[in-house]
Amino acid sequence: MPQGLEPPSAMVSTEKSAIRISELSHRYGPTVALDNLSLEIPEGSIFGVLGPNGSGKSTLFRLLSTLVPIQAGQIQICGLDAAEKQQHVREQIGVVFQSPSLDRKLTARENIEFQAALYGISKEQKAARIDELSKALAVQEHLDTKIDKLSGGLRRRIELVKGLLHRPRVLLLDEPSTGLDPLSRLELWKALVGLQKEHSTTVVLTTHLLDEAEKCDRVAILDQGRLLVSDSPEQLRSSTGQMVFSIATADPKNVVELLSTKYNLSGVSDHGMVRVVMQESAVSPMDLYEGLGSLATSITIGRPSLEDVFIKIAGKSFH
Repeated sequence: MPQGLEPPSAMVSTEKSAIRISELSHRYGPTVALDNLSLEIPEGSIFGVLGPNGSGKSTLFRLLSTLVPIQAGQIQICGLDAAEKQQHVREQIGVVFQSPSLDRKLTARENIEFQAALYGISKEQKAARIDELSKALAVQEHLDTKIDKLSGGLRRRIELVKGLLHRPRVLLLDEPSTGLDPLSRLELWKALVGLQKEHSTTVVLTTHLLDEAEKCDRVAILDQGRLLVSDSPEQLRSSTGQMVFSIATADPKNVVELLSTKYNLSGVSDHGMVRVVMQESAVSPMDLYEGLGSLATSITIGRPSLEDVFIKIAGKSFH
């Protein structure tokens, strides 16, 4: 484990857990998808499972949603053992898959009512819950519109209404922003934050989008089936002991060369900016500014991104 980052097992939380995963392993033939994974997800949080393709996050989602049997280890959801109390667990979770599950030939209301029938929700409860959730997710004006006439963002919110209709304590989302434009992604996130605040719903989402993970209360970073680290995005960035210098310049090539020869630092040029990630003790901002002289128009200092965290821990690029 790189210096400055504690192993996941050392990060003990005193918060009540909605989900507790212990020594979970899963294989597809000879391929290890999850390798002795242990993780706790705090109740009432928006929790992101971040990782590149092949990291194991999709397998974890299938196990949490009880789609595939547990091979080794244990999952507890709302205090229930997912292997022994599968039906009870399903009553506690709502699931929104990456692939749309809406019938495009039906209206939004018809899709939602079909979900109500699957869960045996009474006529009176169905009407009240559809009204409540459609208002909360701002889709009430679209309930009688056919799905194929709705935008991607509206469809996602209809999926959320379906997933929340039986009032689950935990909402599982697999790559929720897939196929959405930037505005629809913002609308979706606003809806998730509203659910968390107003209904204390625990939201667990898988994602490969770094900006989406940054918005979560807590993030678990997976790679090749292993948990690398889990904490708040801010704490993960701070724990690297690094800082990022963004240097505005009209001569990025010379800035990159000077950083290398004078400070032994590796700079990356991008559209008139040179970005440098370094240890906090490597060089002071004032020394760097004076050393670059007129080559630097301005220097902005910030914390690393989650991609920088991944690179430091895994020793490779995120993508």
